[in-house]
This record gives sequence, structure tokens and C-alpha cells, in this order.
Amino acid sequence: MPISGMTSFSLVKLMNSATVKPKIIIICGPTGIGKTAAAIDVAQHFNGQIVGADSMQIYKYMDIGTAKPTAEEQARVVHHMVDIVEPDEGFDAAQYAERARAKIIELGEKQIRPFVVGGTGLYIKALLYGLFDAQVSDPKVRQRLKKETDAHGIEFLHERLSGLDPETAKRLHPNDTYRILRALEVVESTGQAISTHHQKHGFLEQPFQSLRIGLCLDRDVLYERINQRVDAMMSAGFLDEVKGLLAKGYGADLKSMQSIGYRHMVDCLEDRLSWEECVRTIKRDHRRYAKRQLTWFGADSEIIWKTPGQVEEIKLLVEKFIT
Repeated sequence: MPISGMTSFSLVKLMNSATVKPKIIIICGPTGIGKTAAAIDVAQHFNGQIVGADSMQIYKYMDIGTAKPTAEEQARVVHHMVDIVEPDEGFDAAQYAERARAKIIELGEKQIRPFVVGGTGLYIKALLYGLFDAQVSDPKVRQRLKKETDAHGIEFLHERLSGLDPETAKRLHPNDTYRILRALEVVESTGQAISTHHQKHGFLEQPFQSLRIGLCLDRDVLYERINQRVDAMMSAGFLDEVKGLLAKGYGADLKSMQSIGYRHMVDCLEDRLSWEECVRTIKRDHRRYAKRQLTWFGADSEIIWKTPGQVEEIKLLVEKFIT
């Protein structure tokens, strides 16, 4: 919900009318690299607060599998855009951009420095540049696609999407029901692929001045950290977390439950994967996701790359940026 009843139109008007655009610091990078620890250290030094940019940490009750900042970490530095929606609520990059922009404006009015931290590249891009009109929809098409899903399964529709929008189909998991149906709805409603809409929009809005810091490590070191993180998730009770979500009535077909780790755990609980295979594939898919994140962020020439251990150097960059 926009702050103080402010509409997205008035927000944009406010930001565009400002003679000096607000300054934000972005700390991004792949999963498992240590963004949270580094960002808390830096944000605390500048008396800042963190605005999350993670498409899974927005969900309530999904803590272990999303590596959500702990209560202790959130006590050190206030976090926003975390635990904001139920696991069965729809939420997309356009909604993220609107709510995160509102929060950044609110923090600025309180003289609090916003640090945008996360690994969801599309969320960060939407925040910085906006998105095409996300309201493109056709209820009749959506209803028909849902019926076809019930009749033939989502993999059947993913195959159709491969023919209509191969670029989007390639980056979506064959079981990602929400995004597959959304992509098909857009292409069947407008005659253009959702990827084409993104390209036409061009992401031209720039309401903020941003310092973008990307965290990187040697690939083998990163992959080992990911493996260790997954082992830690298992020890922390990830399986019980998923059992609890299912017991609350959050079905395995939800967008949130189709994410890495959660869908694997469901497969294990329903005897489609052994425990050993479940853990192995979670590690593998997190590593693959990290590789895609590095490719995404690597395409941004404005990102300054540092290792998670170079916190003091990051502080110097921030100091220079804000003065």
C-alpha cells in the first residue's frame, strides 16, 4: 500500500519534480554470497535501513528456505519489504517497485539512508527504471488457461509457451505455474511476448541516483558456500517449515511453493524424491540460480564489484557517494 494514501501517479510526480533525485545504495549479488551480513555492517555504519529486494523473502512463514534475515539481524538494522504478503497472495515486480519506492521516499523524509539489498535482479531493475504496464490481462484467456492446466498439466502449457515466447519459456521452470500462465496470458491477449513488452518499454524511468555494489567470489568458493548454506537449512528444520506451510493450507501449486527448495521438499514429502536426492538437487538448483544471477548483474556496467570481505572499501564508496 503506498504511504499516506499516496497513489503511484503522485509518487512518480513527486520524484520527477524533485530538483535532486534521492540517493540510494544497492548491494546485490548471487544467492549465498553474504549480502545480508555485509549490508547490515555497512547500513549500521551509516545509520541506514535496509529495503529488501528478494522475491521470496517477501513471504510470511517462509524463513529458513529463503535465508531470511534472522530476528537478531533485523534488530541490528531495520529491514523493510520482508514478510509483507501471505504465501498465497499474488505479488510481482511492478508491485514491488511501487511499494519499495514509497518506502524509500518515506525513509528519505525521515533523513534515513536507504540500502536496497537483494538478489532479485528484476525487482532492482523495476525499482530503478520501472516496468511496462503490468495491468495487461484478459480474464477469459486466464480462465481458459487455468482449465487447460487442470486438463493437461502445466508442462503442456510450458511447451506451448516455448513456441510462442521461447525466451521467457527458457528462463522459467516447467513447474512454475504462476509465471507460465502469466506469460501465456500476455502473449495470447496482446499478440506479443512478455519479453517483447519489456524490451519495448526500455526501462527508462530513473527516479533515483544509485550506487550499485555487486558482491562476487571465486565461483568454486561461492558454490561451496551455497552447499554449506543448504546443509544449514536442513539442520535448521527446513522440512518442518514446509510441512507447516502445507498444514496451513498453502498448496504445492502456489507460486511461492514452486520456488527452489520448497518444491523439492514437497517432492520429498510426497515420495517423488529421496532425502539424499532432494538435498542434492536443491544444492544444484541454487548453484544454477546463482549462475543466472551473476549473468544478470554482470550485464550492468554500473555495478562496482567487491568481495563480501571488502566491507571497509564498500563503506568508503558509500561515503564518497553520499557526500
